[in-house]
Amino acid sequence: MRVLIIGCGSIGMRHMRNLKSLGVNNLIAVDFVEDRLKYAQDECGAQPFDSLDNALQTGADVAFITTPSHLHVSNALQAAQAGCHLFIEKPLAHSEDGLNELVEVVQQNNLITMLGCNTRFHHGPAAIKRLLGEGAIGRVTSATLNAGNYLPDWHPDRDYRLRYSAQRAMGGGVVLDAIQEIDYARWLFGEVLEVFGYGGKLSSLDIDVEDTANILMKFKVGFSAMIHIDYIQRPYARSCRVIGEEGTIIWDITAPSQLQWFFAKTGQWNVIEPPQNYTINDMYIKELCHLLDCVKQHKQTAIDIQEAVQVTRIALAIKNSIITGQKVAV
Repeated sequence: MRVLIIGCGSIGMRHMRNLKSLGVNNLIAVDFVEDRLKYAQDECGAQPFDSLDNALQTGADVAFITTPSHLHVSNALQAAQAGCHLFIEKPLAHSEDGLNELVEVVQQNNLITMLGCNTRFHHGPAAIKRLLGEGAIGRVTSATLNAGNYLPDWHPDRDYRLRYSAQRAMGGGVVLDAIQEIDYARWLFGEVLEVFGYGGKLSSLDIDVEDTANILMKFKVGFSAMIHIDYIQRPYARSCRVIGEEGTIIWDITAPSQLQWFFAKTGQWNVIEPPQNYTINDMYIKELCHLLDCVKQHKQTAIDIQEAVQVTRIALAIKNSIITGQKVAV
């Protein structure tokens, strides 16, 4: 399998190293920064290109789109037109522009697609999904998700102001950057009817996008969830609390046990420990294994282009709600 990585920044290199560890050795790298290309070549043995047109001439089977957000759709469209299956890092897009055309090309070429919302592959949310499927806490009545991390701490060796996250023109802002929280809420609880968002740039960070968002999502099943996301919290935080008629599930990525659930009938807390020697990279590995398996079997992934478009439209509706102060139907 020949895999093309378009964009050799931190996430592109993570995927490249993980692919190599999984036995994918025919790697092709595209970047416009010479040092990044050299690193990809030295670290992973990737064949380097500074032109996407030339790289696509290699006949890659799968293209990873790991460029800044505002380039995702155009890069994915070019790779799809060349017949590449697609892995697109989140978010899929920062606007509606080009989405319908991308879906059309994917369908015409019968391509396998996947959006990189890796939280679905973390053992914590996966365990919540399993417990809800088993009815462990009965009918769900509400949920609260929280995720925050101080933006300058993400890559301390680089000026945060130059990152796509900090710039509206590059598709930045916490709503799109933290779209995996929106995605896994929808994954856990089903389709969304409407959203309301409140937030904006509330900190002194030198950015021109929203750094804080409080989101209310109403689901078809009848209840609502509150999602808080920000670029401010120190230390890093990520958690989820799901309340049901027969108990409560709590996941906190920073807690020693990480996931516990209370069963009202027994009055006891139950703990689900993470797998032995678990690291954050394990969810990225699991994500890639899912993609590679789907490509080999030519079956659609759990987060294909249709799923990706839907969660993108939800995120864009939230951003619209923050601007207008009105709830928005999805």
